[in-house]
Amino acid sequence: MEKKELIIIGGGPAGLAAAIAAKKEGINDLLIVERDDRLGGILNQCIHNGFGLHTFKEELTGPEYAKRFEDMAEEENVPYVLNTMVLDVSLKDDMTDCGAESADIEQTAGDGVKKTVTLLSRDKGLVTYETDAVILAMGCRERPRGALNTPGYRPAGIYTAGTAQRLVNIEGVMPGREVVILGSGDIGLIMARRMTLEGAKVKLVAELMPYSGGLKRNIVQCLDDFGIPLKLSHTVVDIKGKERVEAVTIAQVDENKKPIPGTEEEIKCDTLLLSCGLLPENELSRNLGVELSPVTGGPVVDNTLATSIEGVFACGNVLHVHDLVDYVSEEAKNAGYSAAKYIKSIKNGTEKQDSKYISVKTEGGIRYSVPAKINPDTLSEKQILRFRVGSVIKKCTVELLINGKVAARKKRPVVSPGEMEEFLLMKKYFETAGEISEIVLRIIPDEV
Repeated sequence: MEKKELIIIGGGPAGLAAAIAAKKEGINDLLIVERDDRLGGILNQCIHNGFGLHTFKEELTGPEYAKRFEDMAEEENVPYVLNTMVLDVSLKDDMTDCGAESADIEQTAGDGVKKTVTLLSRDKGLVTYETDAVILAMGCRERPRGALNTPGYRPAGIYTAGTAQRLVNIEGVMPGREVVILGSGDIGLIMARRMTLEGAKVKLVAELMPYSGGLKRNIVQCLDDFGIPLKLSHTVVDIKGKERVEAVTIAQVDENKKPIPGTEEEIKCDTLLLSCGLLPENELSRNLGVELSPVTGGPVVDNTLATSIEGVFACGNVLHVHDLVDYVSEEAKNAGYSAAKYIKSIKNGTEKQDSKYISVKTEGGIRYSVPAKINPDTLSEKQILRFRVGSVIKKCTVELLINGKVAARKKRPVVSPGEMEEFLLMKKYFETAGEISEIVLRIIPDEV
């Protein structure tokens, strides 16, 4: 069994940023494991611009942004393997095989417990590594047609938006010429523009919810600028065609998301693109016993991005779906730093102290917060809380309450589920609050 101090699963923007940060902190015995044939992850097929404004203060395409981090990784001599699949991550003593719950593992897994990571590649076959720490950076995947329960046959011409993006941008293949897009996530909006630029006719974008699931700038730049209609509170209720998509039927939905009889409209098309949400890729996390959030689908982490399993950290879209890759890189950098600090504590034989976590509760329409819990002992001077709301709220105030008292507030003209929000949690708030029993993040609509 080979040994590594740190293994990063995923060589996308999150994995690269985490590895670079850990290497700069003195962790030399590490390895990035990537299943694709090159580093960069999904950025390699995102040839549109809009990346890097926060990180590099200039506008880059996805491949350009990825190349910047690949170059930094090369400068730091970060080792990596490509075309390699991680089959399993487990604790070395195989407690998970004995049916232990994640909570039991967390209490028992002390500094002496190692993790094992099993890899499979064409070159080396099956290889198992023993490691002190693992960073989960597997990204996310698209929700497929099978999860939507859309009636109709299974003809050619139905793709997820990301698959269509790869076909057009990487393979040089056009999926179709007359397109309907279901879902207004960012990938769907971007593909509406991309397909139009390549000569296709995008008939419309239908969205089940009464609001768009993408960034406002993408609605303007990808739909409004090209005259592509967006039909909110609409969904596809039927797909026509056996061999190839011939048409789809859309209908308006009520407040319960049920189609309204009499509102059906048939749209002739040969292609249906699905942009119906992204799901964090957490099969490995689940098998390891990591506690997952029922809201985000990603691991529950503290302010160091540590999961419920000691020595396992998470960052990027495997944690929760981000809007901007710049935020992914920022978050991953913190994960790399935290993993390095953890590995050094093992080397130094530092006695692990019992952590006193304070859960971050969310109210007033906020669906979740990342991190979901705070350890005051490891809190940095400035901690960013990222969150999403469940509906569009105009003219509101975001408040942070500590022990029931408002510690800070921020006015917002509008918050939307399609855009991730931030709130700055300062360590000084804790220093003046005494013993802390409760942290609440909430939104209050302003009085008109």
